[in-house]
Amino acid sequence: MPSFDVVSEVDLQEVRNATDQANREVGTRFDFKGSDASLSLDDAVVNLQAENEFQLEQMMDILQKKLVKRSVDIGSMDKAKPVTANNRARQAVTIRQGIDMDTARKIVKDIKAAKLKVQAQIQGEQVRVSGKKRDDLQTAIALLKKADFGLPLQYINFRD
Repeated sequence: MPSFDVVSEVDLQEVRNATDQANREVGTRFDFKGSDASLSLDDAVVNLQAENEFQLEQMMDILQKKLVKRSVDIGSMDKAKPVTANNRARQAVTIRQGIDMDTARKIVKDIKAAKLKVQAQIQGEQVRVSGKKRDDLQTAIALLKKADFGLPLQYINFRD
C-alpha cells in the first residue's frame, strides 16, 4: 500500500553554519564596531546578545539572510521577545523540530475533511498518510501544500 510521511525537520548543521557566518559578519560590520554583539547556538536555540534592541533587529536580519542562503526555512523560527537589562539586550530564537500534536491533529482533520481515499495517522512527531492509489496521495500532498499550518512541512518516504 503506497504511503508517505509528513514531517517538519530542519538540518541543524546548516543552522550552525548560518549562525557562524552571521557571527563573522557581525564581527566585521562597521555598525557593530566596539560592541560585543554575538550569536551563539545551544542545541536548537540561537541566542542573540547586543547592546540595544536596534542591534538585535540588525542581527536577526543577518541571521535570517544566512539561513535562507543555506536553504533553511525561516518559518521554523520561533522568536522570543527581546529582553533588555543593564545595557544589554538578549533574544532567543528556537528552531522548531517535528510536528506538535495540535498541528498533527489539524493535518489529519484537514485530510479527512477533503474526503480523499487516504488514511492519516499520527506517529510521534510525524504524520503517515497511506492509500491505495498513488494519485490520491499526490492529491493529499497538494492539499497540504495549499494549507498553512504555521511551520514548514516536508514529504518524505514516498513508497509504492
